[in-house]
Amino acid sequence: MKRILTIQDISCVGKCSITVALPIISAMGVETVVLPTAVLSAHTMFPDFTCRSLEDQMPPITAHWKKENITFDAIYTGYLANEHQIDLAADIFSDFGNESTRIIVDPVMADHGRFYAGFDLAFAEKMTGLCAKADIILPNITEAALMTGMEYRTSYDEAYIQELLKRLSDFDAEISILTGVSLAQGSIGAMGYNRTTNDFYYYTTEKLPDSYHGTGDIFASTLVGALMNGLSWQDSIPIAADYTAECIRCTREEEKPRWYGVNFEQAIPFLLKKLGKV
Repeated sequence: MKRILTIQDISCVGKCSITVALPIISAMGVETVVLPTAVLSAHTMFPDFTCRSLEDQMPPITAHWKKENITFDAIYTGYLANEHQIDLAADIFSDFGNESTRIIVDPVMADHGRFYAGFDLAFAEKMTGLCAKADIILPNITEAALMTGMEYRTSYDEAYIQELLKRLSDFDAEISILTGVSLAQGSIGAMGYNRTTNDFYYYTTEKLPDSYHGTGDIFASTLVGALMNGLSWQDSIPIAADYTAECIRCTREEEKPRWYGVNFEQAIPFLLKKLGKV
């Protein structure tokens, strides 16, 4: 069984970060070790949320792991609460990574053209350094624009998306995957770029009319789980995109849909079927 480490926050309410990464990746048959970066009462779309950074606990936790000779097949980062935690994540890459360890960075900081609460351009610039240490990066369009300095657009064409990806590849990650890409009405998906082969890959699924927080975390977690099941990044994208869409579909069918997150739990059987586990 593969073992991954995911480094991100615990949002006690909100269906995102560790509370989706742990059950999704575990359901895909991968041991999932967690390193919480912070504990939030609820995710950042809730007003007046509380946040307690856990950066003082991260070094002693990882020091204990080193003492116990614990290793990981992949390290996957999500929400990092501040710039110091970016440095801590980089140290973990160095301490636990080797030639066979996959490093995946989801540079969680912004969406819909604006930063999440607590983040700014200095954080975005610092995040580019962490992306440089990754094998695969998974920004959305807002995050990509902020890190590359390109204009953020709500209306765009394929040339704009490909330019974003090429500029992201300048950070040295072999694979850059841009999420939330919609090049045609009624569809949404992800486009990836391999800087070594200069190849693009684009996959779309139905764009449902509702938008929910945490779907990027679901996409990223599912893609990581698929990679750990031996799939290529190209084969992992459709599984992640289709499962994310199914989570939204299940949520919309509820009598009282939860505005703050999607019903990923009900859609797990769909995911396992896509993965060939059932």
